[in-house]
Amino acid sequence: MLQVWTYSLVSVFLVSLVAIVGLVSLSVKTEKLKKILIYFISFSAGALFGDAFIHLLPELAEDGIVLGVSLSIIFGIVLFFSLEKVIHWRHCHMPTTKTHVHPFAYMNLFGDALHNFIDGLIIAASYIVSIPAGVATTIAVLLHEIPQEIGDFGVLVYAGFSKGKAVLMNFFTALTAVLGVVVALLLSGWFAGIEQYFIGIAIGGFLYIAGSDLIPELHKETKISASLIQILTFVLGVLVMMSLLLLE
Repeated sequence: MLQVWTYSLVSVFLVSLVAIVGLVSLSVKTEKLKKILIYFISFSAGALFGDAFIHLLPELAEDGIVLGVSLSIIFGIVLFFSLEKVIHWRHCHMPTTKTHVHPFAYMNLFGDALHNFIDGLIIAASYIVSIPAGVATTIAVLLHEIPQEIGDFGVLVYAGFSKGKAVLMNFFTALTAVLGVVVALLLSGWFAGIEQYFIGIAIGGFLYIAGSDLIPELHKETKISASLIQILTFVLGVLVMMSLLLLE
């Protein structure tokens, strides 16, 4: 169990460090940043789908998928849908522009903190299932966090935060993932098999994020050449998840 704690805490700390990636966007023009991010988004979408179907779902299926697990997957979808609808916050993967105005900054921070807490639950639960599953999930979350954190950084700067404060606030909200790890690992010690339901939530969340947030963003680009590159980077994301099977 010590190994699971170590892997989980190191993983969420690495994911939390992604919060400072927003600084990168300062030296890149908005239009150029959009062109870069759109391919990273397609790669991230492929990785999320790949992790859900190649690593997490097969782990659950080993002992049979009972109704409770199926319901936890649906709950994961509903949970992330509710985050968007109830608190008016969404995963944003594009920088702020005059035509792309973001939700209020503090609401965004609250939503980001809650999302990172859930990420911590998911990462810890994946490591409980197996180390390779945990590594795959960490990579999938990490890839998704990079464009998201750039978007969040833009929200805070647009709202009037200084660049230093924006990075600091992003980092503090990212640390809620550590709390998620602690909660997941403590609960797994008290309730046997609870990690299966966390994994179900992870699958539902990954499917919702990739299908509802990322892919619609990709459809905004209609040029044939760009679309083909999107497809290739999407497939590459899936292949990266497949390559992690070699760790098992």
